[in-house]
Amino acid sequence: MARDTVDSTPISGARELAEHLESGCKPEDGFRLGTEHEKFPFYKADFSPVPYEGPRGIEALLTGMETMLGWERISDRDKIIGLADPVAGGAISIEPGGQFELSGAPLDNLHQTCRETHAHLAQLREIAEPLGIGFLGLGFTPDWRRDQIPVMPKSRYAIMTNYMPKVGSLGLDMMYRTCTIQVNLDFSSEADMVKKLRVSLALQPVATAIFGNSPFTEGKVNGFQSFRAEIWKDTDADRTGPMPFAFEDGFGFEAYVNWAIDVPMYFVKRGDTYHDATDTTFRQFMNGALKDRLPDGLPTIGDWNNHLSTLFPDVRLKKYLEMRGADGGPWRKICALPALWVGLLYDKGILEDAWQMVKDWTAEERLALRNGVPIHGLQTPFRTGKVLDLARQMTALSLEGLKRRARLNDGGQDERVHLATVEETLALGISPADRMLAKFHGEWQGDVTRAYADYAY
Repeated sequence: MARDTVDSTPISGARELAEHLESGCKPEDGFRLGTEHEKFPFYKADFSPVPYEGPRGIEALLTGMETMLGWERISDRDKIIGLADPVAGGAISIEPGGQFELSGAPLDNLHQTCRETHAHLAQLREIAEPLGIGFLGLGFTPDWRRDQIPVMPKSRYAIMTNYMPKVGSLGLDMMYRTCTIQVNLDFSSEADMVKKLRVSLALQPVATAIFGNSPFTEGKVNGFQSFRAEIWKDTDADRTGPMPFAFEDGFGFEAYVNWAIDVPMYFVKRGDTYHDATDTTFRQFMNGALKDRLPDGLPTIGDWNNHLSTLFPDVRLKKYLEMRGADGGPWRKICALPALWVGLLYDKGILEDAWQMVKDWTAEERLALRNGVPIHGLQTPFRTGKVLDLARQMTALSLEGLKRRARLNDGGQDERVHLATVEETLALGISPADRMLAKFHGEWQGDVTRAYADYAY
């Protein structure tokens, strides 16, 4: 999230929060997609992480982008921590360990997404190259120890860093050593939201397997296809996971709210001050638990939006749906991940076919998929086959959905062109992680720093 929300509208009850989510419903012809992608900045000279301060640091990088783009500065205690596009709606932000993120503008089609990505990376290179900075597209840093990674000056990250070890053993690794690609997608009604959420929750582990490319930790093979996905299993059980309650009868906006308000908060922001609220759930906040600790003591819609941004289920509901399963990757993957989900979820007929594919999966089967994929990837067993079979079925549906959308680029190609890298992966049955491991044991000769050349943008 690029900027913590400020909206002083008071909250009277949980129904109001559900209505706030429901206000995100859009007509189908107004559906858009917003793609987010993170990457690791590193110094080309020695492959070390980039600190915030200094003439060649993250601060200088953000300041250079500010000068180039003319976007609005986002600051935290007078430190630049991001940029917001006041016209198109995109944003640039930094994650806890300096991971550099573009939160793309809401766009009509995937061709626009690819142009946006290409332009962003070109602009970033123009600022970064004189500073000796490169960017790595992987799900987990291949060789950095956690104690080597600098801490970015965002107040919310200080609160999270203190809290994470209390609720899981890998939360700090999630914060400081992972990168992802996400896509944010719209819904037209509560029923449409529910179907899309259920389909994407069930299939999120399949996307994880398709894009899994984090098989190294601190220079060594870690035994995982996606160590990033493994990390999420022991980060914070209160706010993560596959949300089995989403498949229960009667699930909708109110049910999501009733789950979310019982999750402990991270912070409440008043003015420029972040107040630690990790001992308080949002429901307790609504019932007056912070009256003695805050200037006003009562929650607002801004507080609710900020709280929603601190929940990390496999698919996150805001006024849109966020697909959260994929490792970060090279630039072709940045276009492929949104293509996979747009094709699957934005055509009613294909969405129904996808629902028929997953609707009889049990909660136990869905959980077994989520637990197995980080280790076994596409080879994870499922019923009489493997996740590879599910991935091929999922991608075939997506390809048909993209064909039906018929959004053409200047060369007359529809959006299926952006799934070529996924089709290649599934045709060979070899994951991105497998390819990296083959390089590690072959041409890299056991040196993971070779990734800084092969997987840099």
